[in-house]
Amino acid sequence: MNYQTPALRRALAADYAIGLMSAAARRRFDQLLLDDAALRAELAQWQETLVSLTESLPEHPVPDRVWQGITARIEPQVLHVPEKRPFWNWLRLTAAVCSIAVLVLLGSLYNRDDARYRATLLTADAQPALKVEAHEDYLQVEPLTLAAVDADRSLELWAIPADGKPISLGVIPAGGKGKVELSEVQRGLIEQPIALAVSLEPKGGSPTGQPTGPVLYQGALAAL
Repeated sequence: MNYQTPALRRALAADYAIGLMSAAARRRFDQLLLDDAALRAELAQWQETLVSLTESLPEHPVPDRVWQGITARIEPQVLHVPEKRPFWNWLRLTAAVCSIAVLVLLGSLYNRDDARYRATLLTADAQPALKVEAHEDYLQVEPLTLAAVDADRSLELWAIPADGKPISLGVIPAGGKGKVELSEVQRGLIEQPIALAVSLEPKGGSPTGQPTGPVLYQGALAAL
């Protein structure tokens, strides 16, 4: 099979992300991902697209004028006259609205998302398990559907560069949510086309510098 055909690569990446592949096909595709950075990027695009479909939409309150209009149609005999407000009440209201707008603007600037790369790590049956965002000098990890880990075990995050040899990025905080600080060497790895994987290790991480336990989650890191 010619795995360099663009249409075939897109189709295989889509099947992998959705979870339509058989176990044998997934194993073959896993091997292809280790040596093909472009294929990892293709997979990452599909994973990000699929995960975005599971996110809930924020609630938006209905403005009072909408309810007033509904009430006016239901009870047409009631005359709805806007209440007159003194000038100073309007002035205080305007000042309050301006203050809230300034606070919202400052908050958005302070909390500006400076993530540079992102990955959604999947389970063996293609379920989203962990979201990873790479910032300048740290990784922000957030659990999606992580399995429980015993107290004497840790989840360790690995970078898998083009040569296929895993390099540890650090131990994931207990519960799966928090920051993983990056060294200068690790920051250099993040800027390359890599895959990410999470293995189950003894408490504190692998004692050998290489994964010793099963790989639970994996996914490609893609630039934003």
